[in-house]
Amino acid sequence: MSNLAKAGRFPAYATRGQKCWHYFFIGLCVLVFIYLMAPVLAVIPLAFNAEPYFTYPIHAFSLRWFNAFFSDVVWRIAVRNSFVVGSGATLIATTLGTLAAIGLSRKSLPFKAVITAVLVSPMIVPVVITAVGAYLFYSTIGLANSLFGIMLAHAALGVPFVIITVTATLTGFDPALLRAARNLGAGPARAFFKVMLPVIWPGLFSGALFAFATSFDEVVIVLFLGGVEQRTIPRQMWTGLREQLSPTILAVAVLLIIISVLMLVTLELLRRRSMRMRGIKE
Repeated sequence: MSNLAKAGRFPAYATRGQKCWHYFFIGLCVLVFIYLMAPVLAVIPLAFNAEPYFTYPIHAFSLRWFNAFFSDVVWRIAVRNSFVVGSGATLIATTLGTLAAIGLSRKSLPFKAVITAVLVSPMIVPVVITAVGAYLFYSTIGLANSLFGIMLAHAALGVPFVIITVTATLTGFDPALLRAARNLGAGPARAFFKVMLPVIWPGLFSGALFAFATSFDEVVIVLFLGGVEQRTIPRQMWTGLREQLSPTILAVAVLLIIISVLMLVTLELLRRRSMRMRGIKE
């Protein structure tokens, strides 16, 4: 038995080809990770550059661009709009997506595959088509150039994520528990909040995070449906790149990276909790 086998890294029957493939696969994963993360990591040092340039080398470091971000009224309005739209879109998407997932979990539902395909289609349809359609429709009912209109469009993009995550969580839920709660006198709402919600909330919360991230990062719909007063962080970054190239955009990018990392950590914690609740070992 080889030292690697004794160490538990490979089984005793592993061939040399299998071991080589193992190391090749690890190296390939590292290269892919570097390829994906290099552009992101390259932005971070530039955000602390004391000079107004987007190039290396950096001769002096400063928090100048972070101070410019927090002191700029335009950026503060963009932050407020992003959180208002993101929170509203998340609430709408989570409510509608959860109800849809509960309905889709019923085995007796007719045309289940067709309904599922329609509900998750916003993930497949190009966002620009959704934006054009929403603009044409909103123009006739007066919702163009409004935060509520953007909120509704973003909610439509977030619903599929909630449906997928809640449906995955419902695979481990026994419908007999709801019937037992109803037989004991609980109404539909009480049975849901006391019996079903504690089981599906990790998937529900994960879907809500995906919906919020989708809204927080979306720019195409905002360009079509929003005016100057409705600009969000992504639209303000897009406008800054076109009109005034300022390193403040890099400072904003760093803050968005931090928010994204926190979301990923939260999702991983929720995933592990959901697996423990369903009795699945990693």
